[in-house]
Formats: sequence, structure tokens, C-alpha cells
Amino acid sequence: QVQLVESGGGLVQPGGSLRLSCAASGSTFSFYVMGWYRQAPGKKRELVATITSGGSRDYAESAKGRFTISIDNAKNTVYLQMISLKPEDTAVYYCYSLPPERWGQGTQVTVSA
Repeated sequence: QVQLVESGGGLVQPGGSLRLSCAASGSTFSFYVMGWYRQAPGKKRELVATITSGGSRDYAESAKGRFTISIDNAKNTVYLQMISLKPEDTAVYYCYSLPPERWGQGTQVTVSA
């Protein structure tokens, strides 16, 4: 059974950086698109960034210029490098993949002084 396991969240000061990782377990894992969503308290889950198996990337406006999504196909791992973090980036970040639709358990990112 394939699982997505996120790591790398934590507490960081405004202007700081974090790198999130999402590792897909299972020898049968394949995907067309992987990416990251986030959900802040009291808000809807929103798309942050996606990457296709061919390497095409897409970003939410709020992430452009600050976040970079990448993938290591050999490790079945997708990364989200985040720089210049702001308090409004505080949220639970979820990894997902398609098809079929799969979600990780989420990792908390808190940006606070």
C-alpha cells in the first residue's frame, strides 16, 4: 500500500527558510502529478505548488518567487523549499499525488517571531 509521509515542518522566524519533504513508500508507486497544499486555521485548503512526472511546475501566486518544488524520482520524494517565510505562511502543509488521489498526514509550519 502506497503512503505519503511528510517531514520538515517546524517553527521558523519570519524571513527564515524550511524544506519540506514528502516520501512515497511502496514499490508500485507512480504518479502524474505531485504537489503541496496547505490549510491555515479557519481557512480552506489551498494549492501551493505542483510538479508533474515530466517536470512541469506550477505555483500559487503567494508562493511564486519564494517556494520551489522539486522531485527526486529515484527516491519517490518531492520537496518544497521555502524561503522568505511570512507569518501568513503558517499552516498545515499536505503532500498529495495523482492518480489515484493520495494525501499525506500533514506537517505543521509555523512562522512566528
